[in-house]
Amino acid sequence: MAEAVTQEQVLETLRVIQDPDLHRDIVTLGFVKDIKICDGNVAFKIELTTPACPVKDQLKAQAQEVVRRLPGVKQVQVEMTALVRGRERAPQELLPGVRHVIAVASGKGGVGKSTVSANLAVALAQTGAKVGLLDADVYGPTLPLMMGIRSKPLLEQTPEGPKIIPIMAYGVKVISMGFFIEEGQAIVWRGPMLGKAVQQLFGDVLWGELDYLVVDLPPGTGDVPMSLAQMVPLSGVVIIMTPQLVAQDIGNKSIAMFRTLEQSTGRPIPILGIVENMSGSVFGTGGAERAAERWQVPFLGRVPLDPNICVGGDAGCPSVLADPDSESSHAFRALAGALAAQVSIQEYRKRQA
Repeated sequence: MAEAVTQEQVLETLRVIQDPDLHRDIVTLGFVKDIKICDGNVAFKIELTTPACPVKDQLKAQAQEVVRRLPGVKQVQVEMTALVRGRERAPQELLPGVRHVIAVASGKGGVGKSTVSANLAVALAQTGAKVGLLDADVYGPTLPLMMGIRSKPLLEQTPEGPKIIPIMAYGVKVISMGFFIEEGQAIVWRGPMLGKAVQQLFGDVLWGELDYLVVDLPPGTGDVPMSLAQMVPLSGVVIIMTPQLVAQDIGNKSIAMFRTLEQSTGRPIPILGIVENMSGSVFGTGGAERAAERWQVPFLGRVPLDPNICVGGDAGCPSVLADPDSESSHAFRALAGALAAQVSIQEYRKRQA
């Protein structure tokens, strides 16, 4: 009669499984939780660092396979869960409940930055993550239209005074400067006014507990990115560019700006990666990947030029929802997974430092 399997045997067996991003085994990383063994039936949880992990199904299958090989094991049940690890947050911070602030930037307008921001936020929320979307493009706020929002946010009285309640759209908490200006009104503000507006979008809003707050920045290298870097600890920046050479040159300036801000603020601002939007069009392909190689930052992937992306945005329904089986929607979901993986890598490196 075979001896009953033990927790120690299960853990030792699971050490052969490595997280492909963190390059450590899932036992050492502390992912294996709540092992229960009864009459040859083994059950346990694998708690990942993000619900958007692109390989969670493979990890689950691997875990079931290796534990099932143990003598005396009849059945294996694996529950996949996730806990997004974040920075240490102080109550007095502008965003005490937000684990990760991710800025989405571009060196120029017209590269689809807001479209990518909206689809990334929705794709992350589809995985079960708690997601917010802040439209900090004060000159041309478009996210209310893209997210199908026609109402205005309400206020709630708190001990700190009145706070703005974000509007929930497609599982994402949304706030935009577009909610607070009249349609057709031009924004003519100098640097200090822009900084104050950005601070209010963070501090005067009841964001609550979020895994990821995606911040859609205005294009270029102006006052808003600088204010953002000074106000809140950024988990990192995603750069959006199109494939052609001129877009690469301008996108490079965005990367250089954040590297400079990193030095001036004394805060790390990792470049989480570069996204090539409108790939395979008349602009060609591969330019963003070459830029990533030049700057030695991750290349997160490419989104093909697809007219339905614009149709979905104009109709107020991001394409990951409006056309979920399209090539572009698959690309957005893959980008969300790659982005979440990079956030986890940066957080792990900080904890190991």
